[in-house]
Amino acid sequence: MYSEKVMDHFANPRNVGEIPDADGIGKVGNPQCGDVMWLYIKVKDNIITDIKFKTFGCGAAIATSSMITEMAKGKTLDEAKKISRQDVATSLDGLPPQKLHCSNLASDALREAIKDYEAKKAAKA
Repeated sequence: MYSEKVMDHFANPRNVGEIPDADGIGKVGNPQCGDVMWLYIKVKDNIITDIKFKTFGCGAAIATSSMITEMAKGKTLDEAKKISRQDVATSLDGLPPQKLHCSNLASDALREAIKDYEAKKAAKA
């Protein structure tokens, strides 16, 4: 079923919560399973300095949300954009095939948050 890493990130998720003054917010959902994920980022000098998530979904969705926050924190925006769906699943020592869509949500939410940040930044320029 689930790896120890998945169970650990589900039982003890990292970086849970909201960033009220977030620089970028990504919201994604999967209508097939009902999972919804919000990802909040703070950016300074092109680096993700803080990242938090709120996820309504299954254990795998919560675990992938937690994992992506650990993977993206401290990375440049370009580095964070390169975190793939497969990278998230691999970092959790794999996911059952029927749960792979959950790792898609995590990387998609990160990209949406970065896109939101870049759009806000461009609007100010």
